[in-house]
Amino acid sequence: MRMLRLIPDGTRIDFVGFRRLGFIISIALILISVGSLSGRGLNLGIDFLGGILIEVRAPEPVDLGAMRATLDAAGVGEVTLQGMERPTDVLIRAQLPEGGDAAAKSAVDTIRGTLGDTYDYRSVELVGPTIGAELLRKGIIGTVLAVLGIGLYVAFRFEWQFGVTALIATLHDVFVTVGLFSLFQIEFNTTTVAALLTLAGYSVNDTVIVFDRIRETLRKDKSADLKTIINRSINATLTRTVNTSLTTLLACLALLFLGGRTLFGFSLALTWGIVTGTFSSVYVGAAVLLYLPPVRRVPVKAAADLQPTAEPARLDSRVSSSVQQ
Repeated sequence: MRMLRLIPDGTRIDFVGFRRLGFIISIALILISVGSLSGRGLNLGIDFLGGILIEVRAPEPVDLGAMRATLDAAGVGEVTLQGMERPTDVLIRAQLPEGGDAAAKSAVDTIRGTLGDTYDYRSVELVGPTIGAELLRKGIIGTVLAVLGIGLYVAFRFEWQFGVTALIATLHDVFVTVGLFSLFQIEFNTTTVAALLTLAGYSVNDTVIVFDRIRETLRKDKSADLKTIINRSINATLTRTVNTSLTTLLACLALLFLGGRTLFGFSLALTWGIVTGTFSSVYVGAAVLLYLPPVRRVPVKAAADLQPTAEPARLDSRVSSSVQQ
């Protein structure tokens, strides 16, 4: 039975020839992100701004939509509900109102009065702005260290040119994703930071596949120029790239449209990150290699060169002696 192929065999697409268009798109996305972050900033969630955290347990599974509508009608500000391991447990996150501890306690009383006594209030916590700022700082440091670690590993595993381009491509994907959240004022919280770290790993995974093929082709083909080798390598891995990206994208789209409000930010960051990561692997990661010093072309040793020269002679002498006997 003939298998369905999204990408035909033997493609010869001139990806390098379109690199300037790819650079224009990347620069446009970066400029839009910079402008939005400078003008509008991020819509930080309760995790970073501080707020009220209430963990409740109901006698039966909770309808999060109905609970959210009830709390919105109570006028306690923006409320986020998060389901937990048990379907009867819910974590309620509410904004920290102005007015200090008295206003915060009043908001907690309002929430408890709105929900009633049918719920078991297992914990009530107030997260101050100082703690939220510390979480934001640690989230930024963690993301930056992860991206730098990825670049250093690629530089160690391949060549420093590959490490630089992998670092640029990963920073590109993370930054334009943050810019998307700023542009549309989507809530940015600790779940979003987790999504950024996930998409950074996914992005560099696709980039490394292309880099590995480029490195092997550089070792085997001494006559072809770098543009030809990059095009050949991208076309050789194109089927794998498209199939992997599409299957992962389908899962992320299911989370995006069916996961509800709680998973929206996480799934949106992954969905956008997969698109930009696939794009940057070709038009940012691989294309930037053309503008860096040439990569070393270490020759591939022939199989005969890897065998010891004395062993065949020793084997021949053993065969001769056995024949004489």
